[in-house]
Amino acid sequence: MLNKTDLITGIQKFNRSARTDWLERFDASALGQYLDHLRLTIQPRGSRWVRLGDTAAIVTRRPVD
Repeated sequence: MLNKTDLITGIQKFNRSARTDWLERFDASALGQYLDHLRLTIQPRGSRWVRLGDTAAIVTRRPVD
């Protein structure tokens, strides 16, 4: 796994508006997930993507009365 500095550098290659001081707030795991997401965006449309098992596929919210 890459260290935080390498992850931030990789993210900024795809997202030049992402500031270093903002990205440094996140842990290496979150930065790695974001970098993987950015790498997927350059793939052709319709390419395979596997959702991580730590999040639900569909999320709903109910308004508080």
